[in-house]
Amino acid sequence: MPTFRVLELGQDGTVTEHEGKARVRAPEPGVTVLVDLLDPDDDALELLRERFRFHPLALEDCAHLDQRPKLEEYGDHLFLVTQGFSCQGERVRELELHELHAFLGERYLVLVHTGRVPALEQVWKRLALDPSAVSRGVDFAYYLVADLLVDGHFPLLDRIADELEDLEDVVLSRPKREQLMRIFELKRHLVAMRKVLSPQRDTMGMLARRGDARVQERTALYFRDVYDHLSRINESIEANRDLLGNALDAYLSAVSNRTNDIMKALTLLSAVFLPLAFVVGFFGQNFDDLPGFPNWARSGALMHAMVAVCLATPVAMLLWFRRNDWL
Repeated sequence: MPTFRVLELGQDGTVTEHEGKARVRAPEPGVTVLVDLLDPDDDALELLRERFRFHPLALEDCAHLDQRPKLEEYGDHLFLVTQGFSCQGERVRELELHELHAFLGERYLVLVHTGRVPALEQVWKRLALDPSAVSRGVDFAYYLVADLLVDGHFPLLDRIADELEDLEDVVLSRPKREQLMRIFELKRHLVAMRKVLSPQRDTMGMLARRGDARVQERTALYFRDVYDHLSRINESIEANRDLLGNALDAYLSAVSNRTNDIMKALTLLSAVFLPLAFVVGFFGQNFDDLPGFPNWARSGALMHAMVAVCLATPVAMLLWFRRNDWL
């Protein structure tokens, strides 16, 4: 079910907050309006079209919240798509994608999204209590949301980097299949983040450089700071991908070494038993007299010699293997 909430900064400098669609409208002269639409449906989007004259193509994007970060200009307003990730818990298991659509005019900011966006909730509370922040313009309000949404990726990437370093150490000692699955899971997370945050950096760069009338020059400097943060985040993603490659190489190397050790042990074991099989097979043939050794089967000395050879052969071979550093 769609939910509207509205913040209005009046001519007297006070901020009032409203719930419902009654106050959803284009701002009057001297009034600044922020509108937040949660879980939009067709009727709610049609209401925005009637009262703000938004372009149908932008509203169509709002109906399908699976867009890539972008900036588009429609007459008297800008349409922006901003995305960010969050994760619950200490370990990075499932990334939750937050997609925020924004209509930025000279004196209004309309936000459309599904589900609660933590960054937006923090900024909304601040704006409701701080009229001076709203008085700096709707472009500054959008900056606050975008900045908080972007900065939330730094601790997330730090946790991924720490886990990758731990994985690299663990796989070198005793590799397990679960570690390989975890490496590929983290790789999937990094690819998803790169897919989103790389074009988002270009969007913030456009806001910082294009000199649009709806973005004040002093606010453009703040968007430049967000652009810088996104550049650092993309560099961190690339660094984590390198760490992930190192962890994967370490796993494959450790598995290969372990396989080689197993094959080496089995080969040495086979080599030890090969002469024993010959000795036992030779002396165990089914005849009474061996040429050159009459009545050998009834000779205790030869029997003792065979037993001694069976015992001495593996010992001698093991000593030989040790001398050649094969053990």
